[in-house]
Amino acid sequence: MSRLDSFIRRMTSQKILLEYLVDKVNEVDGPVLELGLGNGRTYDHLREIYPAKEIFVFDLAMNCHPSCAPDAEHMILGDIRDTLAFCGPRVGARASFAHIDIGSADPTNDLAIVDWLEPLVNERMAVGGYVLTALELHLSNFESLEKPEGIHQGRYHIYRKAAEV
Repeated sequence: MSRLDSFIRRMTSQKILLEYLVDKVNEVDGPVLELGLGNGRTYDHLREIYPAKEIFVFDLAMNCHPSCAPDAEHMILGDIRDTLAFCGPRVGARASFAHIDIGSADPTNDLAIVDWLEPLVNERMAVGGYVLTALELHLSNFESLEKPEGIHQGRYHIYRKAAEV
């Protein structure tokens, strides 16, 4: 498969999954977390599908198109490992949804990311909150959910926080 075909399949899957979760996420109080702004396409889409939710964006730098830039109050710059750990006073409530797009193309690096990310996700998510990520997480108090028809296995994972630990 060409890289273009792979990109199109990944973006199509991401859009389907983001929209699949809207009604479920809206049943849970709390803001939305976007981990990894990149060029801002997903953030821009999150603003459209969650108009009533606050969206906080985390990234090392802001390099997106100006029309996709969060305001200063909602853009949290720095190493996500540090900023997510200490964002509680700024973000306030625990999150109803987290979209995590910070993986790399290196499986070893992704394992290192998962190692520091898992406890931070657990801390920042509300009970009942949803996580959508390409990274495979192993959190004992989260349930792994089925994806809608047509999403390739292993491409994305949906988790729901079932309980506090």
